[in-house]
Amino acid sequence: MTVLLFLIPIALILGLAALGAFLWSLKSGQYEDMEGAANRILFDDDEPPLPKKDDDKTD
Repeated sequence: MTVLLFLIPIALILGLAALGAFLWSLKSGQYEDMEGAANRILFDDDEPPLPKKDDDKTD
């Protein structure tokens, strides 16, 4: 039963820390563009690699 004297305050502190982190993320704009990342993965902006030049070929 004395373990509860340690576990309850630890649980409250962790809960308040998680709430603080969530409120910080809201304040800093982490949730402003929810669809941008989902759409960004669909577009391939990478350019194709350039073909290698073989300098040791002799014709």
